[in-house]
Amino acid sequence: MAIRMKTTVTMRPTATAVSHSRTDVAVRDTSIIIDEPLERDGTNLGPSPTETAIASLIACTNTIGHKCADKLGIDLGAVTFAAQVSFDRRGVTLAEEIDVPFPDITLTVTARSDASAEDLIRVGQETAKYCPIAKVFQAAGTDLTVLWEKG
Repeated sequence: MAIRMKTTVTMRPTATAVSHSRTDVAVRDTSIIIDEPLERDGTNLGPSPTETAIASLIACTNTIGHKCADKLGIDLGAVTFAAQVSFDRRGVTLAEEIDVPFPDITLTVTARSDASAEDLIRVGQETAKYCPIAKVFQAAGTDLTVLWEKG
């Protein structure tokens, strides 16, 4: 009898507000420090909440992209990521409420492998179907462009 994986799970991260800008987050048996830079009265011990959101997009694209490539039989080789993000800071500065704080994001994924440009486009198309963090940004109204290219 095959064991079926749950399709929906409950995550239970916890956190402590160490200061007005630093949050120590516990997830499973790991922890993350999310903080503000010194110029915003933080202690610069970790990325800011908004930087963490973008880092999550990159990491999710990496994980789901590799899973999709494996499923397609495509070797991605060495992969690097570069993001260009428009961030409307009026919300975080309390100037006004902003519906779409990240109006546009371009994420360039560069794979140094023998995969063809067409193979990388296929990996990108499959990744777009399954990356939950990309879906969250798109549902929020962000114009998200993910470019998969050969390096």
